[in-house]
Amino acid sequence: MAPKQKRGEDTTKRLLDAALDVFAKGGHEAFTVHAVVAASGVSLGSLYHHFGNADGLAAALYARCMGALLDDLVASLEGVRGARAGVAALVQAYLRHTAAQPASARFVHASAYASFLPAHAATIAASKQDRIAAISAWLRPHVKAGRIVALPEPLIEMLVIGPVAETARRWLAGAPEIDLDEAARELPERIWQALRRAPRRRPPGLRQRARRKDR
Repeated sequence: MAPKQKRGEDTTKRLLDAALDVFAKGGHEAFTVHAVVAASGVSLGSLYHHFGNADGLAAALYARCMGALLDDLVASLEGVRGARAGVAALVQAYLRHTAAQPASARFVHASAYASFLPAHAATIAASKQDRIAAISAWLRPHVKAGRIVALPEPLIEMLVIGPVAETARRWLAGAPEIDLDEAARELPERIWQALRRAPRRRPPGLRQRARRKDR
């Protein structure tokens, strides 16, 4: 790596690290370019050079935080073969990530309707594309084999991630009734039951004949 490129990457990392720290301490109200510059020791000109403006900085931080979450989800599927075990791995990985990196997870959830997202949607989508594709590629054979209900992939994603994301959001907001350890125990099986393809029921006559054969 060329020295100039290395310095650029180091500066970008310093700014993003400082931006997350500023957010963790003061929330979105404290998240300003001047606060990030002060925390990072990097010049305002350098911040604008790398990110364009405050929204560009926020979008880059969102992409990094979301990427870290998705990396953990992808890693959780390594070596997992069964559909049920894979669903459990995804659920538990999401909750572990939330507990281990609360500031990063909080920034993702707090930015769900942020004004910077539409303008940088293409960049953010590109950063997520390969990771989402890896998860979908793992699930797809199980759908094809009939172990997971055949639904459009975005709906399968909602069934897997939706309940977990809402649990994480409430925990991050300080809801006293949410316990992530309990959620990690209880949610995987509930979500699996929503995803599994129910076996076809035999007509009454066939069921009776099947029972006679079993005797």
